[in-house]
Amino acid sequence: MLGSAALRELLLVVAVAVVGLLLATVAAFTPWPVTPGGSAPSGLVEVRGPSVSTDRPDGAVG
Repeated sequence: MLGSAALRELLLVVAVAVVGLLLATVAAFTPWPVTPGGSAPSGLVEVRGPSVSTDRPDGAVG
């Protein structure tokens, strides 16, 4: 059984972790304001590899 001080500390750590995750989620999915003359608004990065063509111009295989 946990002591009352240990239980309070554990609950505090869990509460801070939950608040951090909520703030990170809000920051990731909230649209950023567009500034006039500035760059495009930021968003989540899409991870995609480059599209590679399997056709070789010289007709060789492999």
